[in-house]
Amino acid sequence: MLKINNINKSYGKRQVLHNLNLNVANGEIYGLLGANGAGKTTTINIICNLLKADSGDIQLNNQPISEATKKIIGIAPQENILYKSLTCEENLRFFAEIYGLSKNIINQKIKETLLSVNLLDRAKSPVETLSGGMQRRLNIAVALVHQPKLVILDEPTTGLDIESRYEVWELIRQLKSQGITVLLTTHLLDEAERLCQKIGILKQGQILVEGSLAELRNLIPAQEVLVMQTTQEKEAIARAQAYGFTHRYYDKDLAFWLPESLDLKEIISRFEGIPIDAISRQPVRLEHIYLELTQQFAS
Repeated sequence: MLKINNINKSYGKRQVLHNLNLNVANGEIYGLLGANGAGKTTTINIICNLLKADSGDIQLNNQPISEATKKIIGIAPQENILYKSLTCEENLRFFAEIYGLSKNIINQKIKETLLSVNLLDRAKSPVETLSGGMQRRLNIAVALVHQPKLVILDEPTTGLDIESRYEVWELIRQLKSQGITVLLTTHLLDEAERLCQKIGILKQGQILVEGSLAELRNLIPAQEVLVMQTTQEKEAIARAQAYGFTHRYYDKDLAFWLPESLDLKEIISRFEGIPIDAISRQPVRLEHIYLELTQQFAS
C-alpha cells in the first residue's frame, strides 16, 4: 500500500529525514513510534503531498505521491480539526465537499460514516456538546467520509480517559476489519502493542528497526524481564552477572533480562542471601525494546 524509499528532507542545514525507508502492507495497522522531533510529522506531510522531499521516492497504492493520491488518503491530526459550533453532520458535510464528493451521495456517506464511529444518534448535536472521546471519534470520521484506502491517525488517543481510549482502539480495529490500511503514530507503547501488526521505530529521521512485535522481541536476548526491589542493588547486580543476566534500570526500577524462563523458586534461590523486598516477572514488552534500541543508537 505505502512504500517509502530513501526519503531525505532538510530545513536549511538541519536534516530531518535521513534515507528513510518504510513499508506499510495493504490492510495492516502500522505503528510509527518516535520521540518528538524524530521526523513523524514531516513524514506524514510528505505522504500527504503537503511537503516535498529533497530526494527519494514514495509509492501509494502503486502510484507516485501526487495531487491525485490525496483523494485516497484520510488524515486525523492530533489536534481536532472540528468546528465546534457546527453539528457532527455539518462538519462531515463541510469536509466531504472539500474532498469533492458529489452532492447526490454526500448525505448517504455522512450517515454511513457517523454510524461507523457510533455517532449517528448525535448527528444534529453541536461538537461543543460532545465528550472528548466523541470528538476524537468524529475527528477520525472526518478522515473516513470520502472512503480512503489509507488512514493516517496522528496520536489519536492523546489526552483521553481510559474508557474513551478503548472506544477509539475498537474503532481502529474496525477500520482494519474493513480492509482499510492504517498508519498510526503514538507515544503510547501499549497502544502499539495492542493494535499494530507491524511497528517501525523512528529516531533522528531514520527507521532503526521495523517488524512485528514478535520479530522485535527477538532483538532482545531475554525470555522474561525480572523486576526487583532490594536494599543491596550492587550485590544483586553482581550475582545476576554471574548467572549471565543483563541488568537495566527502567525509570528507577532495577530489572534483569532472563535468557530463559525460570520458576520463581529458582529465581529466588539464585539471589540467596540478598534481601528482596519485592520481585515480579514480566514478558518482554515493547517498552523494553524501544528503550534499548533508541539508547543503542543515541547520538
